[in-house]
Amino acid sequence: MPAYITPAGHRRIVEEYDWLINRERPRITAEVSHAASLGDRSENSEYIYGKQRLREIDRRLRFLKGRIEVLEVVNPADLAGEKVLFGATVTIEDEDGAEQVWTIRGEDEVDLAAGVVSYASPIGRALLGKRQDDEVTFEAPGGKREVTIIALAFPTR
Repeated sequence: MPAYITPAGHRRIVEEYDWLINRERPRITAEVSHAASLGDRSENSEYIYGKQRLREIDRRLRFLKGRIEVLEVVNPADLAGEKVLFGATVTIEDEDGAEQVWTIRGEDEVDLAAGVVSYASPIGRALLGKRQDDEVTFEAPGGKREVTIIALAFPTR
């Protein structure tokens, strides 16, 4: 399955990569060089911390580069219809009548507090392809849940 992402999500990942490679890594490298010039590196906490931070930055850069290479940008504003697709905002109602609103986006964009779930999550997979008024069953951390789709919307341009 491709790794889908919205244009805004893709932009955030590219901006983080650019910031790390062009600003943060050079700054930390300069700090490590300065700390190394002070002498004994074995007890130099600034040097040790700086080298550790450089390893963290390099690890994150490798991860981001790998993600950027496999991401497929999909603009939800180009999608519409009567079925739940990537980028849709879905209002569901559970057996008790409680409503929740979820927007389905890429794995790199998940923000549960903001109501954004991944298309690869259990609820995302269960909702994809369904229509308004469909009953949907999925496995949640607390067990099996059954919900009804009561509204479906896509962003507009």
